[in-house]
Amino acid sequence: KLPTMKMLLLLIALLCSALPASAAPPTCYSRVLSLSKEITESFKELQTSKTVDACVGTLPRLYLDIHNYCVLAKLRDFVAYPGCDRVLEVNELKEKARSLYTILISYCRRDLVFLTDDCNALEIPISPPIEHS
Repeated sequence: KLPTMKMLLLLIALLCSALPASAAPPTCYSRVLSLSKEITESFKELQTSKTVDACVGTLPRLYLDIHNYCVLAKLRDFVAYPGCDRVLEVNELKEKARSLYTILISYCRRDLVFLTDDCNALEIPISPPIEHS
């Protein structure tokens, strides 16, 4: 009976280790973190794209840090910005920003902790650290 139990435990351990790390359901924090990164990257791509309308240069900066309480005002301002409504990519980005705002104030309201309220920090993106090889 003992060898059978060991085999069963070994089988369970192997199955658990074979599952991908993302098998756990996303938490509110992981969802807003990934969505904020996605929005920030999309905004960067939009700013550097040569094929979009010149009005994109007039959009408010969109560097997001979900640990900064000012991110709520930043998202509201971006979504309400009247320019570039004729550009599909901007409308899609505004829709993502609106979704993030809704998630932050509705679904994750009690789960998030804002570490700062430094609105100027959202105007100047911090470069990720350079990895040395």
